[in-house]
Amino acid sequence: MSKIQVSQPHSVSVDEAKAKVQGFEEMVKKYGVSSSWSGNQAKLKGTGVTGSISVQPKSVDVELKLGLLAKAAGVKPDLLKASIEKRLKAAFEGESA
Repeated sequence: MSKIQVSQPHSVSVDEAKAKVQGFEEMVKKYGVSSSWSGNQAKLKGTGVTGSISVQPKSVDVELKLGLLAKAAGVKPDLLKASIEKRLKAAFEGESA
């Protein structure tokens, strides 16, 4: 099982950060991964993938665990991590402090 952890710092309110994360959620839906929010935490679940999104006052933290099905489907953890980092960085570019 591969584990991916990404932390994106931000300087906006928690509510604004949650709104910015919605673009990331749309991206993971394309891969059959659903999210369910409870407060400032979202659980992620899909075929061969589990994880979470946590919106903190100064960062957004994403953690994914890739199971054997994800590996069998050809998911490369390093490329997935780079894609998540890129999308989160883009979501928070140009934020107002």
